[in-house]
Amino acid sequence: MLVRIGTTDRMERLLSFALEGTAVETVSPMAVESLQGKRVFFAVAMDDLGPGEEFVRLLRLLREKPHCLQGSIGCILVDGGGELYTKSAAQELALAANGAGCTFPGKPLVEGTGSLYNQHIQAKRLGLGWEETYFLRSRELAERLVTFRTPKFASPRVLMLHASDQHRSNTVWLGREILRRLPENFQTREICLQNGAIYDCRGCSYETCLHFSKNGTCFYGGTISKEVLPAIRCCDALLFLCPNYNDAVSANIMALFNRLTNLLVQQELLDKYLFGVVVSGYSGSDLVARQLLGAMCFNKTVMLPPKFCMMETAHDPDSARKKAGIEERLDAFAAHMARTLQK
Repeated sequence: MLVRIGTTDRMERLLSFALEGTAVETVSPMAVESLQGKRVFFAVAMDDLGPGEEFVRLLRLLREKPHCLQGSIGCILVDGGGELYTKSAAQELALAANGAGCTFPGKPLVEGTGSLYNQHIQAKRLGLGWEETYFLRSRELAERLVTFRTPKFASPRVLMLHASDQHRSNTVWLGREILRRLPENFQTREICLQNGAIYDCRGCSYETCLHFSKNGTCFYGGTISKEVLPAIRCCDALLFLCPNYNDAVSANIMALFNRLTNLLVQQELLDKYLFGVVVSGYSGSDLVARQLLGAMCFNKTVMLPPKFCMMETAHDPDSARKKAGIEERLDAFAAHMARTLQK
């Protein structure tokens, strides 16, 4: 099913190429309630000012009807008129659609800026022009949507990652309560990124990163290379605990995002699921959730299951456990993880 939001000449040519040979029915953005259980190709065209009114109306509809995409699988193509807003629009759409029940495979986004300069790295590797690369990646996106299947596991392995105070953190308490509620056949592990020095990525060349990765380490080595990356390699699902620090994830979580390149040059993470718990002391949990899905699903290739993130507002220590209805929400999120992962 093709959901078109806006149109440009380049988008018309792009869709004609990407969907050639694929049976596609076009649906109005306002008819998303008919898309339960479908494979949905979102195609967003915008000018240099960003998304238009139709895009905003779609976001509002998805948020208003939290089950309208239940059982659906989606991908996103964004064609921009300028150099800005393509990724932020894609993150907004992905979070809203995911909240309405849509699953996204790893790498579910192809976006083209007005100049297509954002294609130049891939174009160099492929030996193609920028537009040729953009069109080819869009066709691969459509093919990935058609062939994608969600895996199930007899004894799912869940890795919980955080960088918070283990005794005072509302986020850690929520995460541990979720793990405690998972069925007995689940294997769970918790790693705190506060243990040991966590260095950010130094931006090695691809060849240097590959050299270190083949030897099971990276330039800095340390906790991430010795403990975290092997644990990620072995798990079936990642549960990130992300308190809101100035409307972003913490520095250690961001360092892990950046260091994951070392793992990705050896293997993609397409067979792993992403879950999250985001806690804000005041507001802005949606900003952190968008950052998490952007880093881990759009860029680091991890699958985004429907309703991937539990978002709460809690500031003072121990205030999360005192919130009205928190036990029921924890029960529901753990049950959702169990249904998603186990055979």
